[in-house]
Amino acid sequence: MKAVIIRELGGPEVLRVDDVPTPELGSDDALIRVRAVSVNRTLDIDVRTWGATWPIAFPHILGADPAGDVAQTGSAVQGFRAGDRVVTNLVLGCGTCELCIQDLENACPGRRLIGVHRNGGYAEYAAVPARNLVRIPDTLSYEQASAIMVIFPVAWHLLVDRAGLRAGETVLVMAAGGALGVAGLQIARLAGARVIAAAGADWKLDRARELGADEVVNYRDARLSAEVRRLTGGRGVDVVFENVASEQLWPESIASMANHGRLVTCGAHGGGLVQIDMNDFYRRHLSIISAAGAPKHQTQTVYRLAGEGKLKPYIYRTFPLEQVREAHELVSSRDVFGRVVLTV
Repeated sequence: MKAVIIRELGGPEVLRVDDVPTPELGSDDALIRVRAVSVNRTLDIDVRTWGATWPIAFPHILGADPAGDVAQTGSAVQGFRAGDRVVTNLVLGCGTCELCIQDLENACPGRRLIGVHRNGGYAEYAAVPARNLVRIPDTLSYEQASAIMVIFPVAWHLLVDRAGLRAGETVLVMAAGGALGVAGLQIARLAGARVIAAAGADWKLDRARELGADEVVNYRDARLSAEVRRLTGGRGVDVVFENVASEQLWPESIASMANHGRLVTCGAHGGGLVQIDMNDFYRRHLSIISAAGAPKHQTQTVYRLAGEGKLKPYIYRTFPLEQVREAHELVSSRDVFGRVVLTV
């Protein structure tokens, strides 16, 4: 089969399309004929560049969220058969720890990730545990199904589950032009919240308005917290949806929160090392809540809602697998709104 192989860390030049053997199946695995797989900033760009804190075994195939058709199943697989349209949940829990037993496999201390610890979907075929498969609603394309997987479930998990977002509250969505921002904006709107979208480019904010943002702030042109306070009558927001964690913007996110506000975060694209004034933090009764991934039952809820047209991935551009370097360069440039997807 054709696959994109990396044999060392580095720039886009380490991505090479080669002929490799079709993966063998374990008894609990399914072989997926891949039709689409997304390009993720952390799980693909950062892993390719510096490993993103994980040790990578070479040669390696990236791709956390392949979508396609079941081609074959292992001897112990039940519930799926050849021809089923599926998308892959990337989180591999141990299955036996306390958190896995509570259906919180995304928080498993020993969790592993498809496309990071195990070969992923930058290929014509991918072998994945059948328990990680989610059926694709008939109304969604393979590209849409892949574009949803990594970002919409974690945004749902953070906003609806962890933050307990309620109708009538106000949410500040940081990096609203990124894939996570697009997902957070839509989920906040679906929950009945007022949304203030923040980004560093006016053209991204124009598109955020098209997706339903009530107000927008360009944090390169104005002080973010001052604008948020102005837009909320001096009160601040109930929830900040954050995935930047930059030294410059983190204090502004904290300063944008109302008393008893909650900040939820699932990323560190701005560097990850931040400072907090703990006097201000505890005196205003603030909370910071984090998560990686989402429980499978919440992922299934997201796909049901997407199938009903209530959540919609925004695909900025698609590339054939053979143009994977160009796709990585585009995502690295940050000059995108929403998702970049490879078609296989």
